[in-house]
Amino acid sequence: MGYNPKTSSPRPSPQPSRHQGANSALIIFAKAPIPGQVKTRLCPPLTADEATTLHGSFVLDTLERTRTAVAKLKLPFDRFLACSPSSTAVFFKIMEERQVVMLIDQEGDDLGARMSRAFETMFARGYKRVLIVGTDVPSLPLEHYMQAHTLLDKYEVVLGPALDGGYYLIGLNKPTPALFENISWSTNRVLSLTREKANRLGLSIGLLPEWRDIDTIDDLRALIEASSLDARKPKNEQAFSSRTAGALQLIAKRLQARA
Repeated sequence: MGYNPKTSSPRPSPQPSRHQGANSALIIFAKAPIPGQVKTRLCPPLTADEATTLHGSFVLDTLERTRTAVAKLKLPFDRFLACSPSSTAVFFKIMEERQVVMLIDQEGDDLGARMSRAFETMFARGYKRVLIVGTDVPSLPLEHYMQAHTLLDKYEVVLGPALDGGYYLIGLNKPTPALFENISWSTNRVLSLTREKANRLGLSIGLLPEWRDIDTIDDLRALIEASSLDARKPKNEQAFSSRTAGALQLIAKRLQARA
């Protein structure tokens, strides 16, 4: 069970420019699906290939769902895929072509520096509101993107709290590099430290509904259960892609066999 995008290089595509009427940027932070480099906290009990398959499917889910949100809810977003380790990876080039998304590189020594740099880049390009979302929330409701955009009319910072003490989304309406300094990333204090920092900087904060991102095996088991419940809904109401639902069902069977 391994993630297997086409290995041949896609057609070169022209560098997209800012779309007319888009005054906001939505940046999806993603790692290339490379075994041993993604979802390592799920291994074991997952194998590196299983974790990579899941991660690749989550990236696709986020790209597909954000594209649907922009079209369905008429959101004034240009979408960007912030790539690690490099936007030159074949996987990302395929995503650029198939998902109609613009590529940028993640630049910086830690997550905070990379996010700060991405915000700086988008504001320098003239965008008025900028959101960053991760790829660990494959079933995030489309309305959350609209709510985040609307909140930035009233608040300077928008955060989507994650159940593990981090956040799955952050939005700004102006460059704020100090917000990302001296934060202990990948801990359960990321959200609280960010809120404290925002308060010290005199920044107003708007909050989205809490959501679970997928970092641990307990998160994965909860996602498998949510996927099973989702499958009982009418197809047009389902939040999970058939690709991710199938991967989760297969993983559930394998975990049960290994118990």
